[in-house]
Amino acid sequence: VQLQASGGGLVQPGGSLRLSCVASGRTFSSWAMGWFRQAPGEERQFVAVISWNGDYTDYADFVKGRFTISRDNAKNTVYLQMNSLKPEDTAVYYCAADTYGVEGSRENIDYEYWGQGTLVTVSS
Repeated sequence: VQLQASGGGLVQPGGSLRLSCVASGRTFSSWAMGWFRQAPGEERQFVAVISWNGDYTDYADFVKGRFTISRDNAKNTVYLQMNSLKPEDTAVYYCAADTYGVEGSRENIDYEYWGQGTLVTVSS
């Protein structure tokens, strides 16, 4: 299984970005998928998760109302739409696959596969 994240970049405060994560593997549609982030000097933290069929989503409090996770199982892709970005959202964003979970988890340890990360910088 390989996960390839993309879509990061430099954006001004209040701006938007959409991250994408393409997965290899024929059973992508059965995996819960999550997004995490890690800022310099900090631990990796949960951002959002989506169930295998997209019916269940969960968000960290600090992104609720601003970020939206979605997936397209036909394209083996999960997305993270990020709006109203703040400087404190600056981090490397990682997608991850929970191949055993149904709804997914907020815990790093429950994810078996990780993408390489994409850097998001929010600055004027």
